[in-house]
Amino acid sequence: MQTTLQKPVRFDGAGLHTGRPATLVLRPAAAGHGIVFHRIDTGTRIPALWNRVVQGPLATRIEAADGTAISTVEHIMAALAGCGIHNALIEIDGPEVPILDGSAAGFVRGILEAGLARLSVPLFAIEVLREVSVDDGFGRATLSPAAGLAIDFRIDFPDPAIGEQRRRLDMANGAFVRELCDSRTFCRRADIDRMRAEGLALGGTYRNAVVVEGERVLSPGGLRYPDEAVRHKMLDALGDLAMAGAPILGLYTGDRAGHALTNALLRKLFSTPGSWRRTRCGAAAAARLPGVGLRLDDLAAVA
Repeated sequence: MQTTLQKPVRFDGAGLHTGRPATLVLRPAAAGHGIVFHRIDTGTRIPALWNRVVQGPLATRIEAADGTAISTVEHIMAALAGCGIHNALIEIDGPEVPILDGSAAGFVRGILEAGLARLSVPLFAIEVLREVSVDDGFGRATLSPAAGLAIDFRIDFPDPAIGEQRRRLDMANGAFVRELCDSRTFCRRADIDRMRAEGLALGGTYRNAVVVEGERVLSPGGLRYPDEAVRHKMLDALGDLAMAGAPILGLYTGDRAGHALTNALLRKLFSTPGSWRRTRCGAAAAARLPGVGLRLDDLAAVA
């Protein structure tokens, strides 16, 4: 069955790149509504879909036909997908989603406290039938057939504080909430000045991102996990894959992939005949979707 929230939930914060204060409210929506953003300051509605994404390496940005945009949507999209929410209206009063602590944990906490409502309408998923892959000369992203959604990710950074990391996770039964959602975005200290000179990361601090320099982790408290960086890349991937507009049944493999490459992968999937089909989720398929089987007790993992 499709799901939505039982009641609205509000989040306040500032955007990572703009530094601008923002209020975001998640509201319940009817079956078939999907995930839609509403810029209440402009009155513009933008569906959270792959073909509304404007390519960019640092964050996922969606744009309406009139040029109105909303940036850094990947963490809230990952939280919704990881909690199994298929329908929601996301009201926001500015151009960027609040970064909170740099992870999706705050969004997950709010969603679980609001509660999930089951809708008596069948759920359809996107079943990957044939492997598709994209390569940008640096990274590679692939979708291949699988019974449920799984993510396999590898990163490789020159800084010893990150280095090479790899992790694979079946996303069923609340795995996102327990394993990934509190992993924070990360960057190298050397990149901060460059990004700020380009008008980015204006709201970034050591408390909403993991900042590394060589072997050192500069953020207070250090890492939440030894492999927090690759876990966050998996979080981002889930959020970007959620732009497909329905749950995906397939294995996503990312090798040094980023937001733009994952979106390019979705574009290739949907433009390649015979590579996918829309399938109604029976009991067996539904049991393997993210968020199915999630309990309030799982909130303890991110409390």
